[in-house]
Amino acid sequence: MISKTKVLELIDERFAELDNGLFLVDLTISKTNQINIEIDKHVGGVSVKDCMAVSRNVEHNLDREEADFELHVSSAGIDRPLRVLAQYVKNIGRSVELLMNDGTELEGVLKAANETEIEIETSRIEKIEGKKKKETIVEQLVLPLNKIKETKIVITF
Repeated sequence: MISKTKVLELIDERFAELDNGLFLVDLTISKTNQINIEIDKHVGGVSVKDCMAVSRNVEHNLDREEADFELHVSSAGIDRPLRVLAQYVKNIGRSVELLMNDGTELEGVLKAANETEIEIETSRIEKIEGKKKKETIVEQLVLPLNKIKETKIVITF
């Protein structure tokens, strides 16, 4: 079996060499030695060159004679849920959809994120009693990360 620690070291080594803001989103190694690496970048998107650089460093430093493996390196993808704090921080200011653990769905603009919680700004239009026009109600919600099942970026064109 291929060591997850060794693969992490190789990924970190390449990130340090490239020094372009890459970070690890996910690393899985199956029982059949299928290695899946998902990466993202603090600013901008992940290029094919970034994926190739990480892939080459991992592939060239693991011994296929010791254990054969299959390797996949990809960007996290904008359509995939956010999974690590760095992704939340990168996407501050963007619209997000949240699915809470209790099934509640929320949509708003991501305003802040830290290790334990995020802040979103939601808005809705409501008829206010005693007024003729509907008004926009804006709320700031602070949500613990452990209460969030899934967070996705709202893709707009």
